[in-house]
Amino acid sequence: MALFVDVVTITAKAGDGGNGCVSFHREKFVQAGGPDGGDGGRGGDVIFEATDRMHTLMDFRYKRKFTAENGADGMANRRSGRSGEPVVIEVPPGTVVREKATGKLLLDLYESGVRKTLVRGGRGGFGNQHFATPTRQAPQFAKPGEKREVIELQLELKSIADVGLVGFPNVGKSTILSVVTAARPKIANYHFTTLQPNLGIVKHRDDSFVLADIPGLVEGASEGVGLGHAFLRHVERTRMLLHVVDISGSEGRDPLEDFDAIMKELTAYGDLKDRPMIAVANKMDLPGAQENLERLRAKLDSTGIPVFAVSAATRDNFNALMDATVKMLANCPPAEPFLEEELYELSGTEGEPFTIDVEGGVYFVSGREMERLLESVNFDNEESLNWFHRSLRRLGVIDALRERGAKEGDSVVIGEMEFDFVE
Repeated sequence: MALFVDVVTITAKAGDGGNGCVSFHREKFVQAGGPDGGDGGRGGDVIFEATDRMHTLMDFRYKRKFTAENGADGMANRRSGRSGEPVVIEVPPGTVVREKATGKLLLDLYESGVRKTLVRGGRGGFGNQHFATPTRQAPQFAKPGEKREVIELQLELKSIADVGLVGFPNVGKSTILSVVTAARPKIANYHFTTLQPNLGIVKHRDDSFVLADIPGLVEGASEGVGLGHAFLRHVERTRMLLHVVDISGSEGRDPLEDFDAIMKELTAYGDLKDRPMIAVANKMDLPGAQENLERLRAKLDSTGIPVFAVSAATRDNFNALMDATVKMLANCPPAEPFLEEELYELSGTEGEPFTIDVEGGVYFVSGREMERLLESVNFDNEESLNWFHRSLRRLGVIDALRERGAKEGDSVVIGEMEFDFVE
């Protein structure tokens, strides 16, 4: 059996934009051709795609770095550089993508065929043809392409299933899965036989749904005890739960205390306790089961949670259980994708593309608009520097610095660049 992997860390990088070209038209009998430097090509995007060809994240154990192609530089004769090819990262359906550093949930690939772009490639830089003016007819500079950074991501697989089987280890969940579906999970009479979620399709009368056997939970699972914490994520998408208890108490535990312990873990992990639920009293073929069944029904009478007594060993009463499951599932809302967040948030609001902080008499200007501006400047070229200063004035940075008290000669820092304030 293939190794089941449901959490991995990878790195991804969108392609850098190609640089603009500095070139001048050269042709026989044309002595002073104008600037004709082409634009750089756009970098490739980072794209995620959910595919049924994958069922685990195991492939990412062997390949962890994904890089899109850079855009090509611009060329003479106004020829633009070729755009870079995107990198397409295939994942199993149900995968969510988080930013490792912040924990932000960036993408939810909740169903097969979903394709989403995580990061756009860098824009290509303008060639010098764009900077010609009546007074500057031979611009000696072009804009470099936008750069993109490496992002560390965490991928989590949250199984896609309509119904989840939950309960303590060794209560018979895997046996139940094998009875009602064609799945053949590993079954043995010891704890933690199931080390990965097993999925099966239940075909009952004219209906069908996906059933997930979640590895057994223990007390403290929501805090990382045992194997439970690693697999509670696989219950998050289920529309309803079948809560299985060993009603015979064959392992020396009280089935009512088992029920309360699992409900406590579902509550601690999130809103899982509020999912529509059926209590499944398994192992009715063993001594002591009937007495405990009456106690469980009395306990749950006021909660509205129905109780079904079954025996996975003798396959008794499963038609009635599946009838009730199909009926309850028909009234459950469909599973919704998780709320996605933006990878990058612009500093400031609309009309405020930058912020200014003053520390020790030094003025720090920051914001995504400033980052984009710095990426567009060639600081080794005087004409490009002049364009940079004009852009600062156009964006209102100079006026804003003056309002904050900046005077001639004060230090201003933008990114890694430090310069003196000039009126």
